[in-house]
Amino acid sequence: MENYLKLSEMASFELKDVNTVSILICYLLHRIDKPIEAEQLFEIAVSTDIINYFFYQDAIDILIKNNSINIETDENDIEKYVLTDKGRLCARKFKHYVPKSFRDKLVGTALKYFAQLKLNNEVTVKYIKLDNGYYVHFRCLDLKNDLIDMKLFAPDLTQAKLIGEKILLNPVGFYSKIINIALGNMEEEYDLTDN
Repeated sequence: MENYLKLSEMASFELKDVNTVSILICYLLHRIDKPIEAEQLFEIAVSTDIINYFFYQDAIDILIKNNSINIETDENDIEKYVLTDKGRLCARKFKHYVPKSFRDKLVGTALKYFAQLKLNNEVTVKYIKLDNGYYVHFRCLDLKNDLIDMKLFAPDLTQAKLIGEKILLNPVGFYSKIINIALGNMEEEYDLTDN
């Protein structure tokens, strides 16, 4: 039984019905519950290998024409898709026509996508060339304030990039370890006994 579960998880199926794709897109917009840029929605939907480009485009056209999705422009003139009440009703009422594994995969992909966007906006790693090596400049923001802004020396670009990659794997953990070390740092005690 366990092997069947593993096989079903590894299998990649693509939806081949524009109506099912439309329901899935409405479901995703309902679950994330915020306007989303057209390019972002495309990247999320097509990167899952559940929805191909052509069915995605057809579904978006249908959803816009039947007023399930509206297009709004933000203050930066970026077009965003907004789910209407009709689209929300579609998501709630018809979600069971799309297999739960597809719904979960699409929502999971969206959550990872937005988490990565947030991380990219809050954490930066730059490599600054020096005469004798590189600085790895690590900066972590929180609500527009620097939580940490530091430079680490590396003798060459390969090592600098390795340090940067390791920091980006878990920037919050890296920051936490630095804080723990700083808070636990104590003056070294000297043995003043005369032996």
